[in-house]
Amino acid sequence: MFAGKTPARSTRERGNAAEDRALARLQAAGLRLLERNYRTPGRGGGEIDLIMREPDGTVVFVEVRSRSSRAFGGAGASIGATKQRRIVFAARHYLMRLGAPPPCRFDVVLVEGSVEWIRAAFDAA
Repeated sequence: MFAGKTPARSTRERGNAAEDRALARLQAAGLRLLERNYRTPGRGGGEIDLIMREPDGTVVFVEVRSRSSRAFGGAGASIGATKQRRIVFAARHYLMRLGAPPPCRFDVVLVEGSVEWIRAAFDAA
């Protein structure tokens, strides 16, 4: 390694750092972490980056997206219909574990230098 150079971070490391920043932002707003990186069993399932609870009891399923540049639409453009369906699938799987499903919503946190929190970014429909 060359003196003064820092090694490039892996995609996983950058993703974890973005999730850490998103989590800190949500917790500062009063949300409580329920699960991190919740995955459904088996192939073809879904994953939810953060599952949070609002003080009023609303469960918030959060997708965190990070991009180093806004080229090609930036982080927000990377959450297409297929990704949304997988998140909704995982959310339904998570909610099945609960006796009575609470109110819930799907938020997105974009990390592109700054942290942008988009509440109710998409629906389960």
